[in-house]
Amino acid sequence: MATYGTTIRRGLPRVPGGEPWPPGPEGAAPALAAEPEPTAGKPERGERGRVEAQPEPAPVEVGRAGEDPGPAITASRPVRRGLPRVPGGEPWPSAAFAARVAERLAGAGADRASGREAPAPRSSTVPVRPVPDAASSPGRAVAPTRRPSAAPEPERIGPYTRGQWVGAALLTAGALVYAAAMVVLLTRWIVSLDGVRAFIAAYPGAYPLPAGAPVGIPAWLGWQHFFNVFLLVLIIRSGWQVRTERRPPAYWAPRAKPRGRISLSLWFHQSLDLLWLVNGAIYVILLFATGQWMRIVPTSWDVFPHALSALLQYAALDWPTENGWVHYNALQQLSYFGVVFVAAPLAAITGFRMSNLWPARAKTLNRILPVEWARAVHFPVMIVFVLFIAVHVTLVLATGALRNLNHMYAAKDVVDWTGFWIFGASMLAIVAAWVAARPLVLAPVARLFGTVSGR
Repeated sequence: MATYGTTIRRGLPRVPGGEPWPPGPEGAAPALAAEPEPTAGKPERGERGRVEAQPEPAPVEVGRAGEDPGPAITASRPVRRGLPRVPGGEPWPSAAFAARVAERLAGAGADRASGREAPAPRSSTVPVRPVPDAASSPGRAVAPTRRPSAAPEPERIGPYTRGQWVGAALLTAGALVYAAAMVVLLTRWIVSLDGVRAFIAAYPGAYPLPAGAPVGIPAWLGWQHFFNVFLLVLIIRSGWQVRTERRPPAYWAPRAKPRGRISLSLWFHQSLDLLWLVNGAIYVILLFATGQWMRIVPTSWDVFPHALSALLQYAALDWPTENGWVHYNALQQLSYFGVVFVAAPLAAITGFRMSNLWPARAKTLNRILPVEWARAVHFPVMIVFVLFIAVHVTLVLATGALRNLNHMYAAKDVVDWTGFWIFGASMLAIVAAWVAARPLVLAPVARLFGTVSGR
């Protein structure tokens, strides 16, 4: 850095082959007078030990916008001229400009000496417009300073969210109502035909039972009905849980075979299956011992045209006359026969085939009853039971609820509220068992028959 009172150091030439810049002694700038560098606000000690602050000369802005005006210029310090703006031109700033600056400095010095305040010099700097923010410009969109975080993933129940399940349920319900309405309208038109009316007159929906068939429903049949519904509902619940759960909450293993462990849900499902089979065996034995089998086992080929007639009457909402205390109509008889003697044995056989009780080394049995077939049949059988329960309960309530409930639960053929209250108590028991069927309650019971572990 050059100091005042020294000559300017010459540098490289501006054109190839020229002399160094700045020019020689005849064109060189005069030597600057030696002057101590100002101490910006630095105190100096006076003659008597006083501390005096040396004032700093005010700088003057020169040049164009965006250019550094260089060191502060005072009256005793002339404007330093630099490089030319065009090749071959004179140094910048021009001599006239330097003279005007010197005049302005001289005038400012005179004003300060007389005590007058000099007008502020006009700055040639370009004002910078501040960037508006969201608070000062609410109507202007401002780019965010950071990327917004992604919305959290909604909780799913299986493949869908709660809202999607609700929407699917509403859409399915609407489609079912529409389909049912179309079926009723179509069936009413079919029933109005002359040939169909003659068919229904010849086969009203029920045929007489064999001689010696019992009349009425005994009390044991009502209790069997309650136990069957109670166990079947819990079997459907536990079976669905076994099918859908990914990580069992606990495991159960027999004490004699610790390695043969299964999930606690599967243990509960199989235990209910055993109780249901015992209850079913008692039901079938009493059914044939008391002659009640004639109510649900077809005894004539007329059962098929009567069942078709009953189906047409149900679909047209002109239901056949009910007399369940004496006999069922043909459609009910076929339905009960199919559930008791077809669906229940299929559920028992396929469930036993998939359980750990099945002999794994029985090659002949495995070839006769493959496990793939058992898995393919077991779940559709459960769907059959669900549909049967839904239709059965709907028709019981729609075709004379008080009388039908008395037949099923109170074992009497009157119209009062006895059967209804027994039915209500049985529903409370089923709901309580449904809620209680969780690991906290099942684990202590399972420990009575084996070992329960967390993994």
